[in-house]
Amino acid sequence: PAGRGPASTASSTTPTSTPTTAPAPAPRPVRPPATAARETGSTDYAYEVQFLLDADADAVARMRQTLAGLGDSLVVVGDGATDAASATWNVHVHVNDVGAAVEAGVEAGRPHRISVTRFADQPPAASADVVAAHGAAAPPGDGRAAVVVASGAGIAELFAGEGATVVPGNPSTGALLDAIRATAAARVVVLPNDPNTQAVAHAAAREAHALGVRVSVVPTRSPVQALAALAVRDPQRRFADDVIAMAEAAGACRYAEVCWASREALTVAGPCRPGDVLALVEGEVHLIGADLADTCTAVVDRMLGGGGELVTLLSGADAPEGLADAVAEHVARRWPFVEVQAYPGGQPHYPLLVGVE
Repeated sequence: PAGRGPASTASSTTPTSTPTTAPAPAPRPVRPPATAARETGSTDYAYEVQFLLDADADAVARMRQTLAGLGDSLVVVGDGATDAASATWNVHVHVNDVGAAVEAGVEAGRPHRISVTRFADQPPAASADVVAAHGAAAPPGDGRAAVVVASGAGIAELFAGEGATVVPGNPSTGALLDAIRATAAARVVVLPNDPNTQAVAHAAAREAHALGVRVSVVPTRSPVQALAALAVRDPQRRFADDVIAMAEAAGACRYAEVCWASREALTVAGPCRPGDVLALVEGEVHLIGADLADTCTAVVDRMLGGGGELVTLLSGADAPEGLADAVAEHVARRWPFVEVQAYPGGQPHYPLLVGVE
């Protein structure tokens, strides 16, 4: 994922340390999807998704409900160790939204050996209600496109530099659908970058499908995950392959957010008071501090303790000058073999967003 554009902050170098840049690992190859005749299920669904899943029974039950709402021909079979903390399950489903099916597996546990098969059927014609709401369904182009939800001028500029269409934060279903149609592409990937926007993205994807556009939602929860996903895009791959590769890249990018507490609360890291600095990893409070820079470096240390070769820093609109520089210099001293990329994100609420790949 290196080379995402010119960084606003110096890369990880200091007068006393010259780190060795290590390239980020290449995405794992995925099996090209086959084209097959349909044996069972409705012709409304164009893809067969299968994977093995390591998860507990409760998580699998929730996933089963999610997949049942996405398609048909759903089969989930365990290996017999259903009383264990984590069993292995074989999952099969017919869907239109490959990304949503993979996301359901990610939320339940650890999916692996993912495969996608495209049926030979053609997608259904546009429904009358969608055409009435959004105009005649003009034939889409043959190309691909990416639609990304982003808050912050710097983040939007980064995504635009990657060739993506950017939609401001907290969009409506209609706004996302309009952005999808404006790409004039036949196949579009949507990166919501926020757990609360994922439902809106899936609704827009369903409506776009009725207009003849294939849309897959990669379940990114942070802009740093979207950067990782866009970095592995390859127009030479089949679209379903590309969606899986992007989902894997996003899932391999751990993310953190640093912000200030606005009220008293009890967190898993202890009680916090207004004005405390909070560091959230994967949406959960891990650190509570008094100094912004110290908390930022501490959370990066904690994340890199679990491994990593590339750190991405996005400084927010309220970040003090030099914050990203200070964190990058700390990484150069403490983790000399880790590459750092820092950009002015301009996002509200979070003075620093961190990604570790």
